[in-house]
Amino acid sequence: MSPASPPHRAPAPASAVCVVGIGADGWTGLTDPARAVLTAADVLIGGERQLRLLPPECAGLRVPWPSPLRPAVRGLLAEHTGSRTAVLASGDPMFYGIGRALTEELGHGALHVLPHPSSVSYACARLGWPVEDTATVTLVGRPADRLAAALHDGRRLLVLSADAATPAVVASLLRDRGFGPSRMRVLEQLGGTEEDCLDGTAGTWAHPPGDPLNVVAVDCVRAPGALRLGAVPGLPDEAYEHDGQLTKRHVRAATLGVLAPAPGELLWDVGGGSGSIAAEWMRTHPSCRAVTVERDPVRAGRITRNAGRLGVPGLRVVTGRAPEALAGLPTPDAVFVGGGLTAPGLLDACWDALPPGGRLVANTVTLESEALLTQWYRLHGGDLVRLAVAHAVPVGGFTGWRQAMPVTQWSVRKPAVVSAQDLQPAPDPSHAPGDDR
Repeated sequence: MSPASPPHRAPAPASAVCVVGIGADGWTGLTDPARAVLTAADVLIGGERQLRLLPPECAGLRVPWPSPLRPAVRGLLAEHTGSRTAVLASGDPMFYGIGRALTEELGHGALHVLPHPSSVSYACARLGWPVEDTATVTLVGRPADRLAAALHDGRRLLVLSADAATPAVVASLLRDRGFGPSRMRVLEQLGGTEEDCLDGTAGTWAHPPGDPLNVVAVDCVRAPGALRLGAVPGLPDEAYEHDGQLTKRHVRAATLGVLAPAPGELLWDVGGGSGSIAAEWMRTHPSCRAVTVERDPVRAGRITRNAGRLGVPGLRVVTGRAPEALAGLPTPDAVFVGGGLTAPGLLDACWDALPPGGRLVANTVTLESEALLTQWYRLHGGDLVRLAVAHAVPVGGFTGWRQAMPVTQWSVRKPAVVSAQDLQPAPDPSHAPGDDR
């Protein structure tokens, strides 16, 4: 094939499950190849709304998805093995659609996907927004709090709605997070004959629930005086509900810099306190995950509230005392220890849980824990630093510096190859247990 020749796609194998995207315009909006697949199918699987869009000439057995959908995917498709099966999806099946579940269950080689324009493409076309500059958040099967992480003054958001009630939920969240002046437009039945648009602001949103098939467009405007939350670690301390057990802003930013979160990675936050390290780890990228372990049930509840407030409701909170509470947790890419350092076996358990190349960072303000970190530094290397922050405060009619307690921080990367030194037993901490958050 010459460089100028068009790319060739082999025909789908007869055993492949065909996944066909369909929009609100139904049958008339489909391409000829998509229509041919649906007409020839022995079995047609989809949502009841999608199945109703098909004409009588699609004579295959129509099977609506059960609820909950995900656990039923593999079994339902297995029931129709040997049949020509087509699955209907809303818009682009691979954009927050059934295509992901099918790929994870069957493998991409078992699918033949025929996409339709997504609701995001339609919405951006109607609004004149460049798709690449528009953030998208889905609330389909997900908590509304996750929208909070995407709120930044001047940004444009598209919210994929779960149902007709979602626009009111979005308006309420925007008001609560200080974005009441934001313009909201609810785009209904995009691409269909009954397409409509409702307009207003979050602060005064009074439209009753409309069509369940809708997308919410938000022009983010922060209200005067509302707390500004940036996109990088080091949020204001005022962003957190806490009882004093909080890694303060400047130390938090330095700590996250050393932890160096990357997309898809998992953090253990041991001794969570207020959950600030785990929350800001997760805010760096939507795919970042975290588990925080906190022994105090009151603080554990506070961590959950902080996570929801900051747009990362997926933060997993484990209430229990480390190291016992660490048993059974998924393997971390990084571990942060912010409290309980001198608990017997804690550092050993964290170190053993890390895979080769994993990172461990521990902070302390006590001499006892500092001595322990010094021993581990001598054994495993890494970096041992002291972070000192001072704030200007009034001193009579003048201004002076007030020094915060210095924080000793040990950070280390677990070697990819185990050396003889690493095989030596870890130091036996002989200090009394304490809470060093």
